[in-house]
Amino acid sequence: MFWNLVATVVCGLAAAGIAMTIRAATAKKAPRWLIPVFAGLGMMGYQIYMEYNWYDQMTARMPAESVVVATESKAEFWRPWSFAFPQINRITVLDTSSITRNRANPDTVRFQLYYFRQTYGDRVSRGSWLLNCPSRELVALNEDGSPNTSEARRLGTDETLLQEVCD
Repeated sequence: MFWNLVATVVCGLAAAGIAMTIRAATAKKAPRWLIPVFAGLGMMGYQIYMEYNWYDQMTARMPAESVVVATESKAEFWRPWSFAFPQINRITVLDTSSITRNRANPDTVRFQLYYFRQTYGDRVSRGSWLLNCPSRELVALNEDGSPNTSEARRLGTDETLLQEVCD
């Protein structure tokens, strides 16, 4: 977060420098307000660039045993450009090294999912899940390992999570 702020300021200063060069090249005939406008556009452009590249940066840093099973794009009113060009701001990642099959019932699989949310602090949460492959029933597990049936749902046959865990 700190380096993101530093990079934003540097982009603003660089864009302001371009405006100052334009003013110097035109013998100060270009308006003075060009400098803060360029600085603001430089900082805003950098932030937009970082927001749209968040997904690529996150997936590049993940270990090889991680698989992205779901993404979510959400338009927000304070980012009006996201209505025209939605950006990925949430991802669900399966840790394939955490997949374990139940010895008594090999059709039941336990695994970990990680949820990444794009914020200025990059929020991460995780959860343990239980999946019955033939019936495609997915159940969240509480911290003590007991199933939380209030969050039970049935996966579609074409969902990436089902294909990655049960194949």
